[in-house]
Amino acid sequence: MPRIDGQTSDWDIVPTSYAIKGDELRDVITNVGAKPDPKSLDVSVKVGWVKGINQLYFLYEAYDDYWDFALANRHNDIFELVVDADLSGGPFISRFHPNKALTPMEAHFGIHGVHAQNYHINTPHEGQDWNFVWGSQPWAKDLPWANAAYSYDFKPGEGGRLTLEFWITPFDHAPADEARAIVSQLVEDEIIGMSWAVLDYDDVNKTDNHDMTGFFSLSHVQDMIGNGDKMVAFRLMPLEQRFRDPIEAAWSFQVLDMKRRLVAFQDMSYGDIRSWSWDFGDGKSSTEQHPIHAYEEAGEYVVTVTVNGPAGQAKHTRVRAVAVK
Repeated sequence: MPRIDGQTSDWDIVPTSYAIKGDELRDVITNVGAKPDPKSLDVSVKVGWVKGINQLYFLYEAYDDYWDFALANRHNDIFELVVDADLSGGPFISRFHPNKALTPMEAHFGIHGVHAQNYHINTPHEGQDWNFVWGSQPWAKDLPWANAAYSYDFKPGEGGRLTLEFWITPFDHAPADEARAIVSQLVEDEIIGMSWAVLDYDDVNKTDNHDMTGFFSLSHVQDMIGNGDKMVAFRLMPLEQRFRDPIEAAWSFQVLDMKRRLVAFQDMSYGDIRSWSWDFGDGKSSTEQHPIHAYEEAGEYVVTVTVNGPAGQAKHTRVRAVAVK
């Protein structure tokens, strides 16, 4: 799990081949089809996740020969991130709403950022929020849902390198009422929808938010900003083999029938495994990979699975997690 401190050392374990560079972006507004010129704008993005934690982590590194962030409005160099973690698809900003009979604010509160989210991240930010969540859920940019840290040494109008670390929480449902939000469940090996764009401004004297030098999109289309169908598919990859033991024991369970005290156990071990030995904590055992066991008495049980393979043996115990009445 990376530390959000604006430093890059904890990202060194992520191979350079995992980074998405500027040559994969395309301008979709000012000079359609053009890549960013690395002499004036050179960017790199790494994305990570941690199994069991519903957060996405980002390392954004960029060189710009003119950083534009003097004005306290949307005229700011921006990293615009869009996420549709459950692949719900379709429009999610108000102006794309198919029902044109709605007023702008009805559309705003109805879909804007609700089933997918758009983060306008200021690069850098001074005198304003680090990002504005474009929609009816401004709370999604704050702890405990998101956080960021920057490292840079330039002033507005100067060139230089910026390091931005941040994490966000994707939502299946993110209405204006934070209490009704539903966090997206990030599951290993599944696909999520995601894309980003780099909005580059090079003249602080121009105050029009759309008067930019380039809008460089990973999706190669502008509609990625508010349509889940226009995002890119990202797979939530498992931890690489070099970071794992050759064999690891793990399991989960589900009570199928509390009246009969019937419990299903699922082996979730890793590695080349040839045999399983279950101790259900009641004097009974099994050598099945995914056994179903009926407890005779109510209680809390200590359950252990031991797995064996050519690389050795491993076991995993859960203390009093399995309880039946």
